[in-house]
Amino acid sequence: MINNIITEIQQRLGTGPLQKIDPNTQDIKPAEASTSLLAQAAIPAMLTGLYKYGHSDEGAKQILRGNISTSWVKTLFGDTADVVVTQVADYSGVTTAEAEDAMEKSAHVAINITREQLKGNDNKDQLKKFLTSQRNVILKHLPAQLDIGKLLNDETLDDKTNKMEGPISNLMHSIEKGFSKGG
Repeated sequence: MINNIITEIQQRLGTGPLQKIDPNTQDIKPAEASTSLLAQAAIPAMLTGLYKYGHSDEGAKQILRGNISTSWVKTLFGDTADVVVTQVADYSGVTTAEAEDAMEKSAHVAINITREQLKGNDNKDQLKKFLTSQRNVILKHLPAQLDIGKLLNDETLDDKTNKMEGPISNLMHSIEKGFSKGG
């Protein structure tokens, strides 16, 4: 099983590496600003939506089906889809059409990767387990300015402690992951 879905998506899309968000500034470091801001916003935003949506039974079924014709932006973010697209566009300095296109491509690749990882063991519990295993990787790359947690009614997703690393933070993330395995 892969350890970092972000790395896998960026390689398949050819976007170049995404940067971890500095927990102090809640953004990428200025020296790393050569990173594609569109990829930096679109990929973690879509993965956060996928994580949240995949933890519902109906969402898990839809992801496991992987319907190619689905508009994943609208499916994952529902009524807030237009706001999320605008947030990604504003952060990255592109049009909303470009942002939505990047988000759709990211979602399709993420869902393909997820389904590949679950091949032969593709049930909703395994999907939830896989998404939970990727949560900290995703959130460490999610720009705070997007306010995705607020838009998904889960402000723990925007909590800056998710972006911290080090022995104590890693221990706390491990404990958190252990508690969340039940659901």
